[in-house]
Amino acid sequence: MAQKWCNGSCTTTLREEPDNKSVKLLHRMTSCKVVQEAPLRRVAIFGGTHGNELSGVFLVKYWQEDGTEIQRPGLEVRPFIANPRAVEKCCRYIDCDLNRVFDPANLSKKVTDDTPYEVRRAQEINQIFGPKNSLKEGYDLIFDLHNTTANMGGTLILENSRDNFTIQMCHYIKGALAPEGCPVFLIEHPDLKYATTRSIAKHPVGVEVGPQAHGVLRADTLEKMRKIIKHGLDFVQMFNAGKEFPPCTVEVYKIMERVDYPRNKNNEIIATIHPHLQDQDWQPLSPGEPMFLTLERKTILYEGDSVVYPTFVNEAAYYEKKQAFVKTVKEKLSAEGIRVL
Repeated sequence: MAQKWCNGSCTTTLREEPDNKSVKLLHRMTSCKVVQEAPLRRVAIFGGTHGNELSGVFLVKYWQEDGTEIQRPGLEVRPFIANPRAVEKCCRYIDCDLNRVFDPANLSKKVTDDTPYEVRRAQEINQIFGPKNSLKEGYDLIFDLHNTTANMGGTLILENSRDNFTIQMCHYIKGALAPEGCPVFLIEHPDLKYATTRSIAKHPVGVEVGPQAHGVLRADTLEKMRKIIKHGLDFVQMFNAGKEFPPCTVEVYKIMERVDYPRNKNNEIIATIHPHLQDQDWQPLSPGEPMFLTLERKTILYEGDSVVYPTFVNEAAYYEKKQAFVKTVKEKLSAEGIRVL
């Protein structure tokens, strides 16, 4: 029996024979096969999922007026304000966090007078861009634009370690931005569920750029976000045009655990992020190194067994979520080669 594997631009036929040479050839051809995927036709760019994260708000509003720079041949690109009431008030949300309610329970909940605004809005967004988990309907790709007060730089956020397309896109964007860094944050975890706004798309990608105070607009932060979107759309255009992307490997920071601030018996915070850790997103934190500093000037050390890489360090919006930072570990994420079907 013969099997065909895509190998670069050619197709190789391998016949089954009981010798080591053919086994080695099979392994080589399997490891470098190229997967064919459908072209992307509809892309959305969300700004204002959190109404006080202004880079995405300003970019989306600008592109709604003049979308020349985000248009690509054969591709519908739709800029969209996700939470207009929160944008109008320049606050994170009205009733609850829009970026946490795209779960089955909220998306199917019967709407009543008491239904939070963001849950109603989530259902509206799901109808426009979804439905979630649909392989035939809905938007192919959603970029969701966010700002953080943490020193995270321009970060790409992935939700699925098996999505060849988004891994390949991250690899391309990182290369296009080099030597400027572009960390990739993988939020896939069996217990930590996010139910993000962008998760209704077949390929969800978060764009988190900081540091920038909420309710403030900085030119350098906005430009960094703008470049990430440009390169992402360029990648889609090249893919749709038939460019083949060979197998790749991307370094990612995988979420492991959320860490809260030290608290007293009244559940009040009693320590700050230690100066040694402040602004050190994506930098190694080793066992025995400072983590928190109490008001009595006592240092609380990291007591873990291995090196971790904190991020979202001292994020202002996460005080209400009882999160001082997130522990991550470095991993290598591989994607098969892809080309358009």
